[in-house]
Amino acid sequence: MDAITGHFHSHVEKILDALEKEPDREALVHGDRRVSAGELRGLVYGMARALRAQGVERGQMVTLLAGNLPETIAARYAAGLLGCAVNHLYAGLSPDVHADILRDVETRALIVDPEHGGRAAELARRVPLERVLVLGEGGAGTGPDLVRLAAEESAEAFAGSARPQDICTIRHTGGTTGHPKAICTTFGQWAAVGSGRPEGGEAGQVRALVCTTLAHAAGFMADAALRDGGTVVLLEGFEAGAVLAAVERERVSHMFLLPPLLYQLMDHPEIDRTDTSSLRMLTYGGCASSPARLAAAVRRFGPVLNQFYGQNEAGGISVLPPEDHDPRRPELLRTAGKVIEGVEVVIRDAEGRSLPAGERGEICVRSPHVMKGYWKQPELTAEVLRDGWLHTGDIGFVDRDGYLTIVDRLKDMIVVVGGHVYTAELEDVLNSHPHVLHSAVFGVPDAQRTERVHAVVVRAPGREVGEVELCALVRKRKGAMYEPASIAFADALPLTDAGKPDKKLLRRRALGRGGE
Repeated sequence: MDAITGHFHSHVEKILDALEKEPDREALVHGDRRVSAGELRGLVYGMARALRAQGVERGQMVTLLAGNLPETIAARYAAGLLGCAVNHLYAGLSPDVHADILRDVETRALIVDPEHGGRAAELARRVPLERVLVLGEGGAGTGPDLVRLAAEESAEAFAGSARPQDICTIRHTGGTTGHPKAICTTFGQWAAVGSGRPEGGEAGQVRALVCTTLAHAAGFMADAALRDGGTVVLLEGFEAGAVLAAVERERVSHMFLLPPLLYQLMDHPEIDRTDTSSLRMLTYGGCASSPARLAAAVRRFGPVLNQFYGQNEAGGISVLPPEDHDPRRPELLRTAGKVIEGVEVVIRDAEGRSLPAGERGEICVRSPHVMKGYWKQPELTAEVLRDGWLHTGDIGFVDRDGYLTIVDRLKDMIVVVGGHVYTAELEDVLNSHPHVLHSAVFGVPDAQRTERVHAVVVRAPGREVGEVELCALVRKRKGAMYEPASIAFADALPLTDAGKPDKKLLRRRALGRGGE
């Protein structure tokens, strides 16, 4: 809040202010395109006016289905400037899931890039959408070109409409019922995040590489870089060779990777012929990592690794900084680091009692960044937000030195390239086939330590169904991201003492180690 005018200054306005200070500096790089800070700022204001002319107003929902383009970033900021909530979809989900999400959040405007014009047209037939807008030409008549509309508007600055209590983002995650949970975060919370420069960087010297979707953690990194006078280099997706080439060519200083992608980078044949000396902060997170591979990464890249542990519901929880990535201390590499300043963590047992150092229980978090709740799901919100504490669903412990270790996940989730696969949802799809009796879904790392989705299916007595047919069903219902890498068939599922499918045993069998 501005002390003189009383105007709330959102994170978008802070970014626009930073762009105004050095209009000629390079803000975005995408292929052969070099977008200056002034050009990006003008595009944001033009897009905001164009959206307003289309009837988009404060408090309404704008949904993005768009790749890592300069126009995607501009559209996010334009919607935020108007005080709209932004819902950025993962592209790898099925039309059914996309349609469910659009209905759920009551989308006022769907903004797509031309590559997703076909999907947008399909969604417009299935969901009542007041506006569909395309980021450039080639949208196959889906809707007006927002870039062209923006060019017809003034690029002059105007005050943003967001208020601290307004919903800023809605991010979807899986639910046990199969219906996506929509996590709500306010503009006030976003404005309070990351008020300083990115660690490992000086003002104006950060060159951040985005090689995973802007809908996930890479989007936060891009915002921080632009807010602090840096440059964002955009790749359409992750391919290890292209990432290495971009690091060397663009002198990249910061990037974010899931651990399996970090391993692919290290295993690429060009790694030892690539100059990565510009890297100052290589942040990783999102799933469990191998201490041995992390130690090897430190030896290859130097003291630049930075582990970040957080959740969409909780925000950031803990960090293992570069100085704690010591190959001579593998016990530290097994941890998720120490709790971030301003965040409180307690470990609780099943009865809700706080546990002492070293004892395992559920990780519970309290901080200003914890979500306000799940969109229109008060009962589910009440399950995880109790007495001001978020129950993360992760099992872990804090040692006597204050390091947090994550042991397991209560939420049965598989992290894959492009998003997250929730096993209960996939099992529901497999079990819906009339010839399937039971199924169990679990993740298994491949040779590159990339998590792959596997399933074991028990056919109904006297029935036949094969892997090809079931994979086709999954693609249709949930999208390619959910398709299992393999499906095995068994007469029965092994059970634990508690009577649950023994997924640990199934995972060992899938890894070829038998039942030992």
